Amino acid sequence: MIEHRPFKSLGGANHGWLNAKHHFSFANYYDAKRMGWGSLRVWNDDIIQPNTGFPPHPHKNMEIITYVREGAITHEDNLGNKGRTKAGDVQVMSAGTGVLHSEYNLEAVETFIFQIWIESNKKPSEASWGAQPFPKGERSGRFVILASGFSEDTEALPIRTNARVLGATLKAGEQLEYSFANADRYGYLVPAKGKVAVNGLLLNARDGAAIHQEEKIVITALEDTELVLVDAN
Repeated sequence: MIEHRPFKSLGGANHGWLNAKHHFSFANYYDAKRMGWGSLRVWNDDIIQPNTGFPPHPHKNMEIITYVREGAITHEDNLGNKGRTKAGDVQVMSAGTGVLHSEYNLEAVETFIFQIWIESNKKPSEASWGAQPFPKGERSGRFVILASGFSEDTEALPIRTNARVLGATLKAGEQLEYSFANADRYGYLVPAKGKVAVNGLLLNARDGAAIHQEEKIVITALEDTELVLVDAN
């Protein structure tokens, strides 16, 4: 089963400094049919204006992955972590037993991000943060694991849940397959750019595809595209 969630159907709000679209119920947007997808709880498509951002606020027991599509985001937290994550790169914050952090766009241009929250299923411990560059050339024509809760994924940023976050770029006409460990896994795929067909289902840029009871998906790029996929339990 693959459920198409067109970008125009997403909830959200424009706060001026932040234009946010929500694939799942979040803040003042509520849809009983979109409370989460397996352990995936949040997928926000955010546009942040220059020199604005999220002031210090708390999180607990959640894996928060930020995929920067354009611009850059600067993170700072009460544990002493600070860093700038630029377009194409990923940062991960494991909120653990609790963390206070801020996220600002300190650039002269708008910053576009996907912010993804996955529920932790491991015993809470001290919070952690990390960022890592993933040059697009390394994931050309294939999925690269960006963040993972599985020990065998040694080059990915660690998260404390049985899930993976993957990225890929495809040229128009290229095809890519992805196999889930079993049909009980929950997949969620969003093209950051471009247009694709997933098992024949057409997705435009920033549309969502909620995938369940599928052991394999076949993705065909109809335009040059950039993809982000979550494989969760």
